Amino acid sequence: MTEPLADPSTDREALLVELVDESGRATGACSVAEAHRAPGILHRAFSVLLFDLRGHVLIQQRAAAKTRFPLQWANTCCGHPLPGQPVTEAAAIRLREEFGLAAELTEVGAFRYRAGDASTGRVEHEYDHVLIGTLGEHPPQPDPAEIAHWTLLSPANLRADLTESPGKYTPWLAQVLDLAEQATPS
Repeated sequence: MTEPLADPSTDREALLVELVDESGRATGACSVAEAHRAPGILHRAFSVLLFDLRGHVLIQQRAAAKTRFPLQWANTCCGHPLPGQPVTEAAAIRLREEFGLAAELTEVGAFRYRAGDASTGRVEHEYDHVLIGTLGEHPPQPDPAEIAHWTLLSPANLRADLTESPGKYTPWLAQVLDLAEQATPS
């Protein structure tokens, strides 16, 4: 069975996100745009990190048109489930929309963070579920409206560059990598 892709004409900023409390319990809903207006409203999100068979991670440089943290490097893909939508279902759909990929995803943890984007004035205040999977044989087919560039890096090289040049990366990537590495056997 295949998941339906989002209507490309959909204004992603008008979609609903699920608001949550500090423990991740649902408390309501609002639009993506409203949730990301300063000071930010805590809402459910997900971050996917795919590993290839050599253990390298697939990361993307977010497209220039992104409304938050454009042109910064991030995990394989991320997004928001609709209110009541299972996180793994939403993540699988987003992975297909952004990269044209399918993978079996496993949730390995969650964390909360708040980060302001000085370039856009928007704020991420998210209860972020981290999911990992294995990159299959099919090459990524990124949507240029979502992804400017992509690469595969060893976690050690990514960690070193995150330390050396943190401004190149989204503020959540280090925590996503931490949870993914804790769940991945060495």
